[in-house]
Amino acid sequence: MEERRAKVAAALAAAAERSLGGPVKIENLGPLSGGASADTWSFDADCRGERHELILRLAPPQEDQIRLDRITEARLLSLAGETGVPVPKVLFQVEEEDGLGSGYAMERIAGETIARKILRDEQYAEARKRMARQSGEILCRIHSMDTTKLPPLKEQPAATLIDELYPMYKAFGQELPVFELTFRWLQDHLPESRELKFVHGDFRNGNFIVGPEGIRAVLDWELAHLGDPMEDLGWICVNSWRFGNIDLPVGGFGLREDLFVGYEDAGGGPVDPEEVRFWEVFGTLKWGLITILQAYTHLGGAKRSVELAAIGRRTSETEIDLVTLLR
Repeated sequence: MEERRAKVAAALAAAAERSLGGPVKIENLGPLSGGASADTWSFDADCRGERHELILRLAPPQEDQIRLDRITEARLLSLAGETGVPVPKVLFQVEEEDGLGSGYAMERIAGETIARKILRDEQYAEARKRMARQSGEILCRIHSMDTTKLPPLKEQPAATLIDELYPMYKAFGQELPVFELTFRWLQDHLPESRELKFVHGDFRNGNFIVGPEGIRAVLDWELAHLGDPMEDLGWICVNSWRFGNIDLPVGGFGLREDLFVGYEDAGGGPVDPEEVRFWEVFGTLKWGLITILQAYTHLGGAKRSVELAAIGRRTSETEIDLVTLLR
């Protein structure tokens, strides 16, 4: 770990000096637990007496075709900030020649990201009352981002996403009747085609920085694409992101009605609850497939991880959720 820390510090100093100018001293560098796929570090950069508190996001050792590269992700963060979305400011990028792979450094915003703390700690009691409506307002801003200014992104309407998920499901040799039924239900209930908008792709509790006043920043833009904006509204309602608060469908902290009102009042247009339900079903199935993928990532030896193994045991939870939704 010390050898890795020294390598990251040297690369960061070089990258920071290119962007900030002058000599940069890297301090308080340490790895963070950033989920099952992230390589994330916290550090301070001192440039000629000016101190920057930052987070480094590096590409995982084995990049895939699902997630965006870190340079594209950094560009999207900057564009989102220009549109009024609460996001950390990107200060500089790490290039391949720095020896760490691609990545970027963004400001470190104070607040909580652990969903269970957000849902249970008393200091976030007032925030929980506001967050469903705030989520709707923020999603409206995200979906209003000018697609002509975006870097190249995949176009993934509902039919395309389903066509991509089914081969992934079959590739693992699973025979899960509930998943088979859900794929058939989704094909039978496809929403009408609409203009493709910028979609965050992973907008949920756990990807927010939260303070006592509510959502301070939206994180993890690596699954962004062009698609149906209702996908984001359905995803945040998936039961897995309620973390036990099943009676509060929006992230475990609020009601769908408040989410929809926030979205509409911010200028997002009328929300059809049945379309959002379609995307909640889709999101639940998608998460179920991700749990299988995480399990095989561990079992196949690509990345040995207790966290991946634990996630892999949660497939049955999504089967229960799908039966409830379809019934």
